[in-house]
Amino acid sequence: MSHYQFEISLNPFEPWSEILSAYLADIEFEGFYEQKNILHAFISQANYSEEKFHAALKLLSPNVEVQFVFKELAHRNWNALWESNFEPVFIENRLAILAPFHILHQSSFEHVIIVEPKMSFGTGHHQTTFMMCEEILATQLEEKSVLDMGSGTGVLAILCEMSGAKSVMAVDIEAWSVENCSKNASLNNCSRITSVLGDIDIVKDQTFDMIFANINKNILLNHMTTYVRVLNPNGFLYLSGFFSSDAQEIIKVAKALGLNLASQKEREGWCMLVFNK
Repeated sequence: MSHYQFEISLNPFEPWSEILSAYLADIEFEGFYEQKNILHAFISQANYSEEKFHAALKLLSPNVEVQFVFKELAHRNWNALWESNFEPVFIENRLAILAPFHILHQSSFEHVIIVEPKMSFGTGHHQTTFMMCEEILATQLEEKSVLDMGSGTGVLAILCEMSGAKSVMAVDIEAWSVENCSKNASLNNCSRITSVLGDIDIVKDQTFDMIFANINKNILLNHMTTYVRVLNPNGFLYLSGFFSSDAQEIIKVAKALGLNLASQKEREGWCMLVFNK
């Protein structure tokens, strides 16, 4: 399957590159990286809509200057570009997220996760994944059952198992993400992660102590009723993948369903909410 590679120049670049990435993710763009103030974005030819792309650009401030070029890219080259631009991620001395080709010169990290990102989201680079990882590191997960909804590379699922979770169900709607998550779990010697292809209806007959969902706002709102139903009493729901400006809308829906807001964190315009049942 061929992809388009977009090279998008933005002036000013920050914070608009992150904002545009979120808009493009909503219209089925599959991956991003930044290099020399150029946002590189990828989408399969089958999913690309010129009308939706230009509509996403119009959502930016009129004060932002935008220029772009794009070209067709073979599938295997898509992955090669992704991997060659994958930088390591460090969260204090507690977590290092690396690709197989990285060399770790410091051995004092509490956890080291090796991922081959391929076409999947979730390497720790994005602010929302970074916040989720921080929260997992600060959470007691021993003997907890976990749902990782929208698992991508499996970074959150892997970190949950490393933190003591007794079982992790990692769910994604994309087949390549499910395969990538499974391979990354094996790469990190994880044995308690089940990587599953599907959407929210696939978890209807199970319950969980902890739910992590790093997805966009509209999907989170659509899933909320199910999250509440499958979350065990006294369980926690961790939500991210949205802007700080969207937090109140999500809080309102969650509270109407009986959840209590436990904490709220922000990082460079992005937000993470934690609810308790």
